[in-house]
Order: sequence, then structure tokens, then C-alpha cells
Amino acid sequence: MKSVVTGGAGFIGSHLVDALAARGDEVLVLDDFSSGKRENLTGALEAGVSVTELDVADAQAVFSAIEGFAPDSVFHLAAQIDVRRSMADPGFDARLNVVGTVNVLEAAARAGVSRLIFTSTGGAIYGEGGDRPDELPFAETAPCEPFSVYGQSKLAAEGYVDLYSRTREISGGTVRLGNIYGPRQDPATEAGVVAIFCSLARDGGRPTVFGTGEQTRDYVHVADVVDALLAMEATDERGPINAGTGVETTVLELAERVGASVGRDDFKPEMAPARFGEIERTVLDTRLATERLGWQAKRTIASGLDETLAAEA
Repeated sequence: MKSVVTGGAGFIGSHLVDALAARGDEVLVLDDFSSGKRENLTGALEAGVSVTELDVADAQAVFSAIEGFAPDSVFHLAAQIDVRRSMADPGFDARLNVVGTVNVLEAAARAGVSRLIFTSTGGAIYGEGGDRPDELPFAETAPCEPFSVYGQSKLAAEGYVDLYSRTREISGGTVRLGNIYGPRQDPATEAGVVAIFCSLARDGGRPTVFGTGEQTRDYVHVADVVDALLAMEATDERGPINAGTGVETTVLELAERVGASVGRDDFKPEMAPARFGEIERTVLDTRLATERLGWQAKRTIASGLDETLAAEA
């Protein structure tokens, strides 16, 4: 098997690359290294993984790389993932998340790729669960009402994946992810609150919690996410299919768990005003993933945090 991973030097992408290399794939990573790190690929490079530095919004560069490699599968993870940046610079967000996705799809279609897996967001695409509590946990049939530019750009990209699946003889599948955490998540460049809290807890700092702290998320470990992506690849499902835990965790609960995991009873949050564009409640219904993919998350937030902190100790 030959596989391409866009955004393969990033947090999730590098874990996926490791898994693909471990199963014996010939792997090509496409990344612009704006947030991804070369050190995330140290083990993969030693295993023979190749890397091409490019911007997914550069159509000709993407076409050349993918057509030249002629992969069986493409995993499209390259994206702008920061909700706050999407609100401050919507055009930049759309350039990477929409135009970049179209370029990858077009390249995959031209190259005759057998399977393309697109990573979307379950955390931002359904919208505000606090206004629709009867719909929680959000199933894939729930109305998509993004509350941020980031969520809207991912929803638009999903539409292109569906279009190419219907019209261009490419088998595309979309996985909507919960809030991912785990080793290699960079608190300086990633949007993940878990990485930020873990870094502060280890370094003697205190967490900042925006709003009431009662905001909820569905936190899912990166190793479980990789398993979901590989399970999706092995089917012809188009999706979208949610990948989360089905469990709501508040930000205050998360801070308490992180503090307990590192033995800090003084890890008390400093409160700050709520930030525009961020939702109050969300959690994913994952029954379809179990039914169609035979997948479910193996880690609870407690065991996942312990794994994450132990890996980075």
C-alpha cells in the first residue's frame, strides 16, 4: 500500500504516519511545517517515510506531489484548526480548509486514488449544544449549525468530499472528530486545552479558564482517533461518521483531572471572560462508528490523560 498524509508532521498526522509505516505502507507526508514539526517524524523518517514540503493551497504543487507518488489512499489532515484565528482571519481559514481540500481532492481524482479520508470536526460543526440540549449527544443526522468560521469551513470542505465521491470515481469518507488530545500536541501552536493544561501543570503554572468553565467537550485520545481513521479507510463508508467518546467533560473537570494526574492540589483555575466563537456544550454520539466501522474509543479521559502525561514525562 502507498499512502499520502497531508499535514503528516502535525499532532494527529504524525501519529497516523507512524501507524501506516508500522503496517508496512510506503508513506509520503505533505506538510508546510507552519505548525507541524519535523521532530514529530523522527521515527517515521528512520522507517523510510518520505516528506515533501508544500502548501495545500498551492494547487500545482499538490497535483505534482500526489500524481507523482500515485498513492492507493490519501488521508487529508492539513488544515487551519484554531477557532480564534478563523474568526480573526476568515479568508486564511477558507484558503487552507476549503481551497486546500479541493486541491487534494482534485489531485486524488487525477491520480486514480482508491480511497480518501477527510478529517472534519465534530466539536465545531454541529454548533451550540447548549441551545439544543435535547439533541445531545450530537448524531450525524443533527443539523449542522457552525458557530465559528472554522466549523463552517470544515462543513464546506465536507461538501466537496461528497461531491467528488459522487462525480469523480473517488471513494471519499469523512470522519468528524471530537476534541483530540495526546502526546505531541503542542500547547504553543495547537488549539488543544488539554496540552495547555498539562504543560502548565508540569511547569508549576495555573490554568486560565474562559467563561464559566462549565463548557463541555468530548475529549478523545489521538491513538483512538488514528484507529478510527484506519477503520474508515478499510470500508467504503462515505460518512460523515463521528469519532469521540460520547462523554461530556467540563473545562473545570478537565483542570481538576489534570491537576490530580500530576499530584497538584493547587492547580486551581484563574477565570477570564468568555471568548467569541467558542461553543458552550458539545458531545458526540458514536453509535454509528461502532455499527459501521466496528470502532469505539478505548480510553476514558482519566486513562488517556495518564497515558499522555506518562508519554511526555
